[in-house]
Order: sequence, then C-alpha cells, then structure tokens
Amino acid sequence: MRVAPFVQLSQEQQVELGKVARSTSSSVRFAQRAKIIVRAAEGRQDIEIAQDLGITRQKAARWRARFIKLGIEGLRQDAFRPGRKKRIGTSKTKAVVRKTLEQRPANATHWSTRTMARATGLSEASVRRIWKAHGLKPHLLQTFKLSNDKRFVEKLEDVVGLYLNPPEHALVLSCDEKSQIQALDRTQPGLPLKKGRAGTMTHDYQRHGTTTLFAALNPLDGTVVATQMKRHRHQEWIRFLALIEEQTPADRELHLIVDNYATHKHPKVKRWLEKHPRFHIHFTPTSASWLNAVERFFRDLTERRLRRGVFKSLAQLHDAITAYIQGHNENPRPFIWTAKASDILEKVKRARAKLDKFQTV
Repeated sequence: MRVAPFVQLSQEQQVELGKVARSTSSSVRFAQRAKIIVRAAEGRQDIEIAQDLGITRQKAARWRARFIKLGIEGLRQDAFRPGRKKRIGTSKTKAVVRKTLEQRPANATHWSTRTMARATGLSEASVRRIWKAHGLKPHLLQTFKLSNDKRFVEKLEDVVGLYLNPPEHALVLSCDEKSQIQALDRTQPGLPLKKGRAGTMTHDYQRHGTTTLFAALNPLDGTVVATQMKRHRHQEWIRFLALIEEQTPADRELHLIVDNYATHKHPKVKRWLEKHPRFHIHFTPTSASWLNAVERFFRDLTERRLRRGVFKSLAQLHDAITAYIQGHNENPRPFIWTAKASDILEKVKRARAKLDKFQTV
C-alpha cells in the first residue's frame, strides 16, 4: 500500500490553518486546502481525506505535496496552467498586421474581418483577436482639418487671449449663424421609450421649411442673444448686429469673435461697423471653427432639442428654438476656456509634422 508523505506542522501553522479551515470569510478553495493539510498532519492518508471531504484522492495528494514544498503560501496560489498552445505563429500575426497597415483589399477602401480572413487563410475570429491585440480598427475613420491660414498664429493668440484675458469694461461675444435648420416631421408616429426597448422614429421625414439661427454667446456668464431669420445674407447679419447693439449696455465696448464667412466681410457690413465704433471684430483662423465658443451652444441645441424633434410646421420649430434659448438664459453657465495658445500650437505642429512625414513616404 502506498503511503503518503508525512506532514508536520509548527505551532503557528496549526493555529493559522485551523482558523482558515473554520473560517466563513476565507475563500472556499483556501479553506478546503487548509482542511486537507490539517487532516494530513493528523496522519490520515489521501484516500481517507478524499472520502472525508468529498474530493478526489489526486487532489488531496496534490495539495499535500504543494504544502510540503511551498508551505501555507503555496495553498493560496493556484497552480500555473499553461493552457492550449498558440496555433497562430508570430510570423503569421506580423503578416496580418503588416497587410492591414500597408495594403488594401481589391475593390474596397479598407479591410474587414471577412476579407482579411480570406486573404490570409485565417478565421474571422483569429483576425479579430489579432486586430484587438494590436489596437487596429480598420472600420473606423477619424476626420481632421489643419488650418492653412497664413495668419493662424496671430488669430489664434487673439481669440484665445479674449477668452483667457477679456478686456476690462468690455463684452466678448462669440457670434455665428446656424443655417438651414429644417422643420422635419416624421411620416409615421414613433413609439415611446419603454423598459427593454428604445424609442423609435421613422427614417424618412417631411420638410416644412428652414430657418437660420443667429446667436451671440457671452462666455463670461453663458447668456445668449439670438434671433431667427429666413436667410443669412449680409442684410440679415447687419440686422443681427443691430440687435446686439440694442441688447447690450451702451457704455461697453463689444469684441465679436466670428468666422471667415463672406457675409461677415461684406462692404456694407464694414460700413455699418465704421458707424458703430464700439464694435471690434476678431476673425478665427480659416478651418478653425472649433475656436468659436458659440459652436458648443449650437451642438447642445442640436443634440438636446433638434435632432429627435418632430416639427409639423416652421412655426413649431421657431417656438422650440425660442423656448430652448429662454430656458438656457434662465440658468446659464459660463464658458470656461482652458487651453493656452501655446499648447494648441504645439498640437498643430505635431499634426503637421506627421502629415508632412506621411506625404514624403
């Protein structure tokens, strides 16, 4: 008869293992292993311990040997299991990564798991795992635009300076127009949100006209001066400037941040500004609308009120926009600009360097 190796416990080990074996807070695995060793120290054989605890003899023998070799610490750790060997070699993995980065499939702009699987002889799941491990997402595409404005640095520092250090006894207003806002009515009524189901809305719609929203955001307190008009020509822009003139304190200088839309530079607009010297216009760099704080307000308006809105007439759209602006002005929040001009310039330099490097390859 095979006799198991003898287990001898010190006084400290007896106390610790006894506590673990009786504990209700220790893990079930650790407690069971402690019971195996306590019984082994009493002189019991593996088959007796197995019958007593309802486990296999091999399990009792394995943890007896583990304790003899590593002590109590060995009972806390599970044995290393190497698992199944990798079926896809390193060279095959590198080939998939290289093909994803450097080549394109025939008659397509990017790889999918199916096309890559056919091209490499792997399964779709294997391709998916390789892409995930290397952070590759061929199905995603991010857009970008670097400004080519020759006065980019000058305009950037000017606009950011207005946000971070506004002039004393003056108002800074971020101004723009949101054109072609459509009054869209759905062809069928949607179903409301309920537990276990998202709300529904038809993909097609009926148009009931468009409007243009002119808005001026005061970054200091978050309030908005706004109006709606049918078009967005220089005539409408002058009317909006007159509204700003009317709704702002007459003793304050006005610094308006605007984009490079031709309407804002029309000769008649320039003549109007000459007659109203308290207006000072600051143009953002071309292709840098993100510098205009009012764009954040337009985004929130679109996300919260327009995109899922159902408007059966242009009047309903007007009322919805007006109500949103009124609600916004009742509880405005300051627009806090945190990015320094120097930090933005560094990012632009890095982006341009990467773009130039790619174009020279």
